[in-house]
Amino acid sequence: MSSAYPQIHLVRHGETAWSLSGQHTGRTDMALTAAGEAAARSLAARLKGLPFSAVWSSPSQRAYGTSVLAGFGAQSVKMDDLQEWDYGAYEGWTTKQILAERPGWNVFHDGCPQGEMAADVGARADKIIDRLRKADADMLIFSSAHFLRVLTARWLGLPPQGGALFVLDTASISVLGYEHDLSEPVVRKWNQR
Repeated sequence: MSSAYPQIHLVRHGETAWSLSGQHTGRTDMALTAAGEAAARSLAARLKGLPFSAVWSSPSQRAYGTSVLAGFGAQSVKMDDLQEWDYGAYEGWTTKQILAERPGWNVFHDGCPQGEMAADVGARADKIIDRLRKADADMLIFSSAHFLRVLTARWLGLPPQGGALFVLDTASISVLGYEHDLSEPVVRKWNQR
């Protein structure tokens, strides 16, 4: 998958107890499960030999721990803007529990009481994208699902709510890049496991 233009590898953290149960994990600092640690270690072989100018991580232990287990701990720089969506009052809740209380709710359209709206997450994603475009280099990012989905939507020029169109599994790798030139941002690979 060589390209004359920069490629941004996105890695969702390995499995946690809450990702396994479907609970919204924004700012709760969850550790990886044993299966999540094994999956994070397996990322090393999949990313081996790729030349990254920089490695950035959410400060959460699930994302940063994934970067360490994947072999990038020495390079990984923690960045607050890469944190997962702040779910506020819905932290730790499953979608089913939220829907029982608030029928029709969708995080991308309705946001979270006492937490972030899609526009808030989109503003953080825009700051990251601005830094990526200025770097003009191959980069590696470790973060969480909803944030990476919004980042991808914004990369493509979609509103933050466009993140609803993408799904990410734990310990997956996706690649953002360009097609013909830097004016054509695209998804080059998605949710590779």
